[in-house]
Amino acid sequence: MPKTVDHQHRRETIARALWRVVDGRGVAHATMRVVAHEAGISLGQLQHYFASRAAMLSFAMDFAAEQRAARVQRGLAALGEHPHPRDVLRLMLTEMLPVHPDARATSRMSTAYVLEALHDKELHARARDGLRQARTAVEDLVRQAVADGHIAADRDPATETDLLLALTGLTTLLELDVVGPAAARAAIDSHLARLFTPPS
Repeated sequence: MPKTVDHQHRRETIARALWRVVDGRGVAHATMRVVAHEAGISLGQLQHYFASRAAMLSFAMDFAAEQRAARVQRGLAALGEHPHPRDVLRLMLTEMLPVHPDARATSRMSTAYVLEALHDKELHARARDGLRQARTAVEDLVRQAVADGHIAADRDPATETDLLLALTGLTTLLELDVVGPAAARAAIDSHLARLFTPPS
């Protein structure tokens, strides 16, 4: 009987290999040959799944986003049936920061992808569209929190969304050991405490 190959599993294996290369050696070393070696397959096998480095990066980025979304969903389940929007936003923001191994791998993959997208029109469009969707999801949460009275009515949802997403800039400070995870979480908590009105 010929061996059955799970093609999605193989693609995910390649994506994780790419993450490891980016995490340990940097995106400049993430060639198709190096990633194939890291994944334990031949270059020809890798090229069967991804015709170009850009295609490999795009899949790895999509897979990273899926893994982050899955972590957020698990976190939301732990918050209960009707979580406070402040807690939802805190969960979303902290999962974007490299504060634990899984988040660090996906965060570094995201950074590498953005750097590549600056010089590749197709990747740029994909990255831009993905970020716009993520920003819209955050703004929808903020708008609903304003409507529900959790955030003051005079706050502009678009501006507050941009300020919230600016907190993901803590990634650079974390990666270069300027601040630690506890300080990053404290900054997020402090900002959210200022944004949300205290319960009456």
